[in-house]
This record gives sequence, structure tokens and C-alpha cells, in this order.
Amino acid sequence: MTTSIEDRYAAEQAQTDHDHHVPTAGAMTNHILANLHISIVKFHQVRWSVKGPLALSVRTLLNDYIATYRRQFDALGELLLDEGEIVSTTTQEFHDYNMLNESGAKKYLSAEDQVSELVHDADTHNLFIDRAIKLAENEERPALAAFLVSLRGTNNHIIRELQAVLGNDARDGLDEEDDDDDED
Repeated sequence: MTTSIEDRYAAEQAQTDHDHHVPTAGAMTNHILANLHISIVKFHQVRWSVKGPLALSVRTLLNDYIATYRRQFDALGELLLDEGEIVSTTTQEFHDYNMLNESGAKKYLSAEDQVSELVHDADTHNLFIDRAIKLAENEERPALAAFLVSLRGTNNHIIRELQAVLGNDARDGLDEEDDDDDED
């Protein structure tokens, strides 16, 4: 007797739910995949709405970042499959696993605030990437860990470049926020 499509999908959802509660490197990497997907959307939003003196430089950078994140999104999905993992494939899954904030109203922010939002998004990516790297190392998945380390380097570079557009050093306004939270 063959298993129905509905039963196969229900089993996949049960496994995914379990993996997210453990968590596993695969589950954490699906958060990264969702964040990449939403970042591509947010990069487009800023690229299409940014105005003022920063507009040209920001649009140029975002063209590169969109292409980079698309390549990483595709490669990461393939790598998850290579690792025998379940890969998010629906808009709902990307919505559920995404850890970035979206709003259509953000297109009306100043150029500086839009770019700052992207900096913070890349920093948020890094939190999940760091967790996934540790999980991949613990699960002895060197190919996944190596890809994630490379992705971390890409995000660090994006942070530095966007911060430079704002006249900041790479970690300005990022690490200090953690210190401020400790004082409360």
C-alpha cells in the first residue's frame, strides 16, 4: 500500500515541527533560507523606494546583494537536499520561519533608516547562521558548516558596506545595543 500525498506531507510537517523544537542544523538552516528569501524582497523594496543623495550608491549595492542572496538561496536549498533535509518550499513556510520584520510602510522611511534596517537584518541573519554553524559542527556536517561560514562572511561584508554608506564603522550601533540591554 502506498502512502497518500496528504499522509506524506503530514509526516514531513511532523518531522519539521520536531526538528524546529530540538533544534537541528537543518531546521536552523531553514530559518536562514527564509531570511534570505525575505531579504531579497526587502532589498527590492529599498532599491525601488530609496530617495536622496544615497539612492544611487544604495541601488548599486542592492543590485549586487540581490544577485548574491539569490545564488546563496538556491545553493543553500540544494545543500539541504544533499544533506537529506526537508527544504521550505512555500510562501507560508518562509513566512513562518522568517525572523525579519516587513512592512510596506518602511518604503517611506528616510534612506538612512531604510539602509539601517538592512544592516540590522544582516546582523539578525548572523545570529541564526552562528547557531546553525554550531549545530552543523555538532552534527558532523562539514559541508553545511563550511557553506554557513561563507554565508556569515558575506553578511559581514554587506554590513560593513551598508554601514559605510551611513558613515559608520562595521559594528556601529549593533554590538553597543547588546551592552545597553544589559544596563536595564
